[in-house]
Amino acid sequence: MKEIVASLTSKGQVTIPVEVRRLLGIKPGEKIAFVLNGEGTVQLGLPQYPGIAALRGAAGTLKSPLPWRKIREIAREDSLASISETPR
Repeated sequence: MKEIVASLTSKGQVTIPVEVRRLLGIKPGEKIAFVLNGEGTVQLGLPQYPGIAALRGAAGTLKSPLPWRKIREIAREDSLASISETPR
């Protein structure tokens, strides 16, 4: 087991070491989860969403609701973009 030490700032912030970020595959802006175990230990990992209700707020919020037509248009654009990025 390898131990990596990081410092806590006065604002309660910690920089996650690059080796840990690479291991988890996380990038700036992505969410991480702190799992508190009963034995007084904490695990760092990626969030696990047990159901659709747990995803509320995970993608951010909109300033105002979008019409269904606009949502479908955005979804189609995203889908086409992901298809065109896929190597063949």
